[in-house]
Order: sequence, then C-alpha cells, then structure tokens
Amino acid sequence: MIVPPARTGFWRRRIVDPVVALLRQGVTPEKIALGMALGIAIGMAPMIGSTTILCGVAALLLRLNPAAIQIVNYLMSPLQLALLVPFIRAGEWVFGTKHKPLTLDGIRQLVQANLWSAIVDLWTVTIHAMAVWLGVAAIVSFFFYWVLLGPIRTLARLRGGAR
Repeated sequence: MIVPPARTGFWRRRIVDPVVALLRQGVTPEKIALGMALGIAIGMAPMIGSTTILCGVAALLLRLNPAAIQIVNYLMSPLQLALLVPFIRAGEWVFGTKHKPLTLDGIRQLVQANLWSAIVDLWTVTIHAMAVWLGVAAIVSFFFYWVLLGPIRTLARLRGGAR
C-alpha cells in the first residue's frame, strides 16, 4: 500500500523547507536573509516584467542563491500589482508632475491596445515610480534583512545547518 506524503502548510513548503535545504547545502544565514530581503524589495518594483532580471543580476553580483531570491520575488507578485498605482502616485507627488488618471486595469488596456504606445505614454511615469521605489527598496531591504536574519540563524542551529 502506498502512503501519500503528509500535507504541510504553505509557508512550510514554500519558505521553511527551501531555507532548510539551502542551510544543508552550506549557504550562510546571512546570504539567505540577504537574498530573501532583496527578493522582497525587488519584487515590489513598479515595472512589470523586470523583477526576474533584476533579481538575477542581484544574485549574480552578490553571489546569492538565484532560486531563493526568485522564489521570494514570485511570491511578491500580488503585492507588486497592488503597489503599482501607489508608486505611480508617489512619483507624481515627489516629482511634481501632472496627475494621470491611471488604474491597474487602465494600464492593462493600454498595453493590450498598443504596447509601444503604452511604453511611450508611461515612460516618464514609470521612471518617476522607479525612483520612488529605489528609496523604498533600500529601506525594505535593510528592514527585512534584519527581521529574517534572527529566525534563519535559529533555524540553522535547530537543523544543524551553517553557523
């Protein structure tokens, strides 16, 4: 008789188990925390489709585990969509530009109607939103690095991983 594997919770399957696997491979808690923090911060970027590349570059430059940073990045997708318009509004406010009546659905319709036209129309808005995001991302990265580092170090001690 074949016994099906026990079902585990979402966070255990998607976060804890992969972190434990990285620790067993010898990845330090500091590198794991940095990768996860950057995955969170980059995953919020107000430029749909760019986060996978940005995470890949960060992983390469900082010698982080690419799978770990990308998993967190993909988990951030709903938040990225939710923050798109607020980043646009913040960019308008910071740079003092004219308010564009944009919604998430309106952006989708612009892109579907004519991709190149949407890129041209939204270029300045996107640059301003990205500038605001850069400031927010620095704070978010720092915050989540320190929030995640303690539990990951504890997990390493409990599981016999690095440090």
